[in-house]
Amino acid sequence: MAFVAGGRLAAAVSDAGGLGFIGGGYGDAEWLEQEFQEAGATRIGVGFITWTLARQPTLLDEILKHKPAAIWLSFGDPEPYVQSIRSAGALLVCQVQTVADALRAKTVGANVIVAQGTEAGGHGADRALFTLLPAVVDAVAPVPVAAAGGIAEARGVQAAFALGASGVAVGTRFFATQEALGHPNVKQVLVEKTGADTVRSRVFDHIRGYDWPQLYTGRTLHNDFLKRWQGRESELTANLVKEQQCYQAAAMVGDTNTMAIFAGEGLDFIHDLPSAAEVVARLFPNP
Repeated sequence: MAFVAGGRLAAAVSDAGGLGFIGGGYGDAEWLEQEFQEAGATRIGVGFITWTLARQPTLLDEILKHKPAAIWLSFGDPEPYVQSIRSAGALLVCQVQTVADALRAKTVGANVIVAQGTEAGGHGADRALFTLLPAVVDAVAPVPVAAAGGIAEARGVQAAFALGASGVAVGTRFFATQEALGHPNVKQVLVEKTGADTVRSRVFDHIRGYDWPQLYTGRTLHNDFLKRWQGRESELTANLVKEQQCYQAAAMVGDTNTMAIFAGEGLDFIHDLPSAAEVVARLFPNP
């Protein structure tokens, strides 16, 4: 949700009864400061790709000055950051893709563990949520576990609870909302496509210049750019400068046939662009 979940969306989710997170992603300090201003005084959290914090040693401390309710860390060892997070009074949320990583998160003191299935949009691994979730719940009890991956409607929430989850983490459904950042063309495509139109690959990491660990791929919508380059990543790397210029220009104008659109398999259940508050109400309808 980097550059999609800004302060306005995070605040709207929290105001509706959830806990909204700013998608800190790779750690753009200037953008983060702006989004904290958008969130105002609402209680929110911030999420980061963990291994990027090592490249920006002062970033976490700067973010903690804003007194976020929680820091969400994914794809890396959270231990170096636990003391700073706890000292600031924030909760530690650790997203994992394996039972081994869930046990590691419990050991270092995670307050909440998010079990992310491969159905999720964006970066992840290869285990499906239906089996990963109960395995993580059993392994880390009594630490609460939230389910992530393909959840976009109330039935998904209920299924997660039946498998032992204490909550859910929802991404793509909130991308397709009024408050989310992102080009209107992209949001419209989210409404039109289905989970079958998504695929996991490394192509968009190559073109965007991100050196992700081999364990993780990114789930995006399949488009013309991906069709052209999937399986030809070495050729893409050889022509990277030229292709990056074309890619960046296309992304600026919302060219959905070229740009990366991170989205999960829950697209089957997304048919409109409501407010974030309406999404929360749909996920958790009154009994």
